[in-house]
Amino acid sequence: MSALYAPTARPARTARPVRATRTTRAARAIRAGLGGPARRSRRGPRAVECVLLGSGVALVPWLVVLATTLPPTAQVGHWNVAWVGLDALEAVGLVATGLLRRRGDDRHRLTAAATCALLVVDAWFDTVTAAPGAELAAALAMAVGAELPLAALCAVLALKRAPGTRAPGTRRTGPEAADLTSGTWPTTG
Repeated sequence: MSALYAPTARPARTARPVRATRTTRAARAIRAGLGGPARRSRRGPRAVECVLLGSGVALVPWLVVLATTLPPTAQVGHWNVAWVGLDALEAVGLVATGLLRRRGDDRHRLTAAATCALLVVDAWFDTVTAAPGAELAAALAMAVGAELPLAALCAVLALKRAPGTRAPGTRRTGPEAADLTSGTWPTTG
């Protein structure tokens, strides 16, 4: 009977990881936009997801309406402004992506994604609006030789974090972090 009342060793508890109780909106946005897990709001339904999914589904019948009612040709005012504006946005996107990546700023992924979309749209409209013959051949050469390869490069940059880059709001690691956080400036020589 004494064995029934003998003290037994309780299994050791494993420490659970400590979670931060408050997360700033900026930190959630960074995590959601740069590949980290997005936190769901506990307050209500997933309104953003519902709007996006509903809008995408609603566009399907609209595509049928456009395909059946739009004329095959149209006279357009400010045609040159539209194309110059699109190419200017592509140039700004490529330069911004290159500069941000050179600085080691992880936000180059955002500009790369936007520039990728612009380049694909440019290739599409160049080839679809080109007249048959030499104009179409030139549009296809530009699409295959420049716009789509640059779009592919931008897609790769948008999806992959470059070595040496860090997400905005994250701390530096290594010897330079100790110098910066201790309040002393690194000395040379």
